[in-house]
Amino acid sequence: MATNNTPSYTLRYFDAIGLGESIRLLLTAANVEWTEEHPEWPQEKPNQPHGRLPVLIEKSTDGSPDFVICESGNIERYLARTYGFLPTDLKKAALQEQVRDLMADVASAFVGFLQAISEEDKKARLSSFDEILEKYIAVQTKNIKDNGNTGRLFGDNLSYADIATYSFFKNLAIGFVKFKADITEHVKPKLTPEIIKLISTVETDPKLAKIVLKSGNLSAVVSA
Repeated sequence: MATNNTPSYTLRYFDAIGLGESIRLLLTAANVEWTEEHPEWPQEKPNQPHGRLPVLIEKSTDGSPDFVICESGNIERYLARTYGFLPTDLKKAALQEQVRDLMADVASAFVGFLQAISEEDKKARLSSFDEILEKYIAVQTKNIKDNGNTGRLFGDNLSYADIATYSFFKNLAIGFVKFKADITEHVKPKLTPEIIKLISTVETDPKLAKIVLKSGNLSAVVSA
């Protein structure tokens, strides 16, 4: 965790949950100094390392150049490894990292639904999204049960997998409303008690108290 020599950080992202939420939670859980910038878009697009967000700037503590990285998954893993939210054992870390990568299939299916070209196509794509989402929820539910049904995916403490999973469901139930107004009511019946417990466990973790509810109370949303 943070020490006297710990660098400070700047996160550049949009003022939205999106791909920035896991990064915000990791920075907060690590108890490091950090700020967030919301670049004017698309005006600032050419000034970003790869023309996209998020971007993380790690401020130098020894006079060397700042360390700048992008791509949300890359940033998340860097912070998770740096501050102990991923195991040092490569096999155990890989089990957590695959949890995050599985989310991409669900997100891609939802994007596919948004690109439907007819009502018939929309129904078919929504059915495909539902199938992939339900498989994802089943996998995560089993992971939680196998870990003793404590509201954690792995071990007894807050992990990268917990944070990434929580952020995923927050995007799904709150962030995606701007794309599909009834997405919350569509998703809620699919959530298992184990997933709801994980959401509550993350939201009540003392390490995240400073920020976790700023983008919405997910426990309240899925329990309403």
